[in-house]
Amino acid sequence: MKLKRLAETARPVIAFVLDGQPASALAGDTLLTAILANSDHVRRSEFDGGNRAGFCWMGACQDCWVTVEGAGRQRACTTYIAADMRIVRS
Repeated sequence: MKLKRLAETARPVIAFVLDGQPASALAGDTLLTAILANSDHVRRSEFDGGNRAGFCWMGACQDCWVTVEGAGRQRACTTYIAADMRIVRS
């Protein structure tokens, strides 16, 4: 189930690429919010292959790592989306 945005819907739209597919977010979104607004998970667990949606949402755990083209491995919960960002989920 994707996140459903209930507030702050008037912010500018930002286009980005998620796993090679076009996606969109709103200015000021973290990668975690942007990804979960477009998909039902942030990454797959390296232990059992199950879907993960982040754990702490504040940068204290290791559950939301994604790869950003040109920037390497980033925490999705503390990194902000930028126009044309290319994200690959782990």
